[in-house]
Amino acid sequence: MKKMLLVSMFQNVEDLLKKVEPILKNKTITYIPTASKVEKLGFFVKIGKWRLKKLGLIIEELEISTASYETIKSTLEKNDYIYVTGGNTFYLLQELKRSGADQLIVEQVNQGKLYIGESAGAIVVAPNIEYSKPMDDPSKAPELVDCSGLNLISAYVVPHNQNREFKKAVATIVEEYGEQHNLVVINDHQGILVDDENVAILNKK
Repeated sequence: MKKMLLVSMFQNVEDLLKKVEPILKNKTITYIPTASKVEKLGFFVKIGKWRLKKLGLIIEELEISTASYETIKSTLEKNDYIYVTGGNTFYLLQELKRSGADQLIVEQVNQGKLYIGESAGAIVVAPNIEYSKPMDDPSKAPELVDCSGLNLISAYVVPHNQNREFKKAVATIVEEYGEQHNLVVINDHQGILVDDENVAILNKK
């Protein structure tokens, strides 16, 4: 049973996680901030971690761009959940593939471990991330030669709809890729629940 919560901005929708997993206290979570490494998103990484701690979760941070394969494997396997932050999707995918974390994450999710993806972390689960070029700069991942994503869902998440900073990028993605891809567009106060093959948009109340 595959289970994922995909969001634009976790700090706005933390309550959605409680709906998906009502009992969070003292559960452990692998927190992967890699996508933010090439962007100035330190504040959002900190606030995301703080929100998770507020929910009662025990966080273990895992920087996959520097961790060994053995460390990545053991950390993903031992913790209850996986969380992947926002940032640059292309850099994130580059490091997932380079480290071997991509297949390790896919394996864990397919075994039923909850995956929480924020922005880039939500985009990267698609079959391919090339559609996100209007939103992210591919040049920040010079070693990435294959844009095939984790392919955990058949849909393509488009985060940050109606966000002032990303409004133009979202419109461009919808215009250029709307006919060829199954785009699921969400704003910063929504989330996507993937429950096996079912995909549903959740709204913050």
